[in-house]
Amino acid sequence: MAAIAPIVATLWCVAALLITGAIAVAVGRLKWARWLIYGSSLTVCAIACAVAIVHLIARPAAVSEIVLPLGLPWIGANFRLDALAAFFLVVINLGGAAASLYGLGYGRHESAPERVLPFFPLFLAGMNLVLVAADAFTFLLSWESMSLASWALVMTHHREAENRKAGYVYIVMASFGTLALLLAFGLMAGPEGGYAFATMRAHGAPTGLAGLVLALALLGTGSKAGLVPLHVWLPLAHPAAPSHVSALMSGVMTKVAVYGFIRITFDLLGPVSWWWAVPVLFAGAITAVLGVLTALMQNDIKRVLAYSTIENIGLIFVAIGLALAFEGNGMKAAAALAMTAALFHVLNHALFKSLLFFGAGAVLTATGERRMETLGGLLNRMPATGLLFLVGAVAISALPPLNGFASEWLMLQAVLLSPELPQWALKLLIPAVGAMLALAAALAAACFVRAFGISFLGRPRSPAASNAHEVDGLSIAAMATLALLCLLTGIFPALVIDALAPVSSALTGSRMPVQTHVAWLSIVPIAESRSSYNGLLVFLFITASASLAAFVIHRLASDKLRRAPAWDCGFPDPSPATQYTADSFAQPLRRVFGGFAFRATEVVDMPSPGDGRPARITVTLRDLAWDLIYDPIIRLVAYLAERLNHLQFLTIRRYLSLVFGALILLLLILAAWS
Repeated sequence: MAAIAPIVATLWCVAALLITGAIAVAVGRLKWARWLIYGSSLTVCAIACAVAIVHLIARPAAVSEIVLPLGLPWIGANFRLDALAAFFLVVINLGGAAASLYGLGYGRHESAPERVLPFFPLFLAGMNLVLVAADAFTFLLSWESMSLASWALVMTHHREAENRKAGYVYIVMASFGTLALLLAFGLMAGPEGGYAFATMRAHGAPTGLAGLVLALALLGTGSKAGLVPLHVWLPLAHPAAPSHVSALMSGVMTKVAVYGFIRITFDLLGPVSWWWAVPVLFAGAITAVLGVLTALMQNDIKRVLAYSTIENIGLIFVAIGLALAFEGNGMKAAAALAMTAALFHVLNHALFKSLLFFGAGAVLTATGERRMETLGGLLNRMPATGLLFLVGAVAISALPPLNGFASEWLMLQAVLLSPELPQWALKLLIPAVGAMLALAAALAAACFVRAFGISFLGRPRSPAASNAHEVDGLSIAAMATLALLCLLTGIFPALVIDALAPVSSALTGSRMPVQTHVAWLSIVPIAESRSSYNGLLVFLFITASASLAAFVIHRLASDKLRRAPAWDCGFPDPSPATQYTADSFAQPLRRVFGGFAFRATEVVDMPSPGDGRPARITVTLRDLAWDLIYDPIIRLVAYLAERLNHLQFLTIRRYLSLVFGALILLLLILAAWS
């Protein structure tokens, strides 16, 4: 009985979330409904997170399983809690608890709470069920529940045309991803119908089909995670949803897709082959660079964060690709390092991306604006939000001593081990991928200098920014909690790495060296003689240096106050329009990368002398994935639909002939398969 207690506790938490969603249907329009629904969700997520942490730390090698008399008749509904599922349960429920706390304050501004409250706990329940599902039917059913609940949340404000488009694109891509996963599981189950993960784990992929299963898994999970070119839904759906839902979708739901890919490739597919790493590394590197480049071109702060999520998903898949390369060559220690880097970044991204979306939601609440061109000067009016957003910006920019640096540093340490690989394809590919990681990191820093500087510094660019005010205490508390976790996981990464050891051991058969035994809690990827990093000492050095500088300045500087106008570059115009804008900040990078990445065009309208009209520049950016892949598919579908439209006017005899022909075709396929 004790062996199944953790999985039973997790399933009870899922049941509590489902009941909360049902209650929300009845009470969603009442004023106190948000306190009940978000409060219950917060409590349940906190309990589920605690259960997962205890299982991961106290019983790292234990596996908790249960089979319920549901689902497919011959196997039932299988649920399993192991180290991998426990870690992702921590990530999902930590993000869910933070979003619930934020929703307690943010929810008072929601114009249609009855459209949000029922689906919010259902979304959390679906994500939790995916992580503990142990058969294909339960996994896909939970996956679809997660997708449908999040689609309903994206469609909260469905009367806006952009939101309807976002919802339509999202549900189409979600359906495509589910279809790909269905085919992948079908191939692994084989004609015997072994849909239980235990059966797949025992037999692996059928001979010769591992590559096809890998491709389908990459398509199915990549479409949910946001891998290029499957990312087109993400920058549409994430800004359309309420901000705390955006944080869940961007910081948490994408990690469920990462979990699905790791579960299939490292657990169900059988022994890893080195060549599996090639498409994963390629897709991850392209995703990372294009994601952050596109983020730099955006003016909507939530779209900036959405494209930044694409970049970070690319980083995670690069680390997974490195783990596949090392695992396929029997380099267990290097594989454990790469896998730990991937999992560490999963946690880090959930923390700082949720924090940044909460900050964007606070800005939207205070100003009613998402466009950075209409913001500015918010640090004076929203000091707490500004400071906490800055913490998230520093973390996502991978600057020490915050958590983003620690995980990306581990990725680069794994890249440095690539010369030991025997295959020349990997010897050449991985250094190029490492260079793209470095480029993505530098562009991410520029992206968030731009986002923070344009939004929070300078002078207000609109009356909405001038009249902004600080948000409620509960929203601030949610952001402060995540900011504190970003700091703690950055200065004490050794504790996180050791907590991840059971997961990397289960997946790769090895782990990183025990970090808590190293002096000053330094982290050592392979050996202390090669490289090490100490976030605590970096934090103490920065704190001491800043304190000393402040002390010296205040002690030695003159106490006289002198006021003078700010330097105006020779243009004494008090208008805020003379400040740097988001477009002008990104212009140098747009001119370097825009030609081949976005087919960028600039049209300048310069009035002739004597014409009082202002000069204008119009910039057009194209999404190449949409133009080259999705737009031709849409046109093809429209063409075929028009040509096949006459099928609805056939006689009954012709319909019966079509049905008979389809039946014969399916029987032939089944016979060939058997």
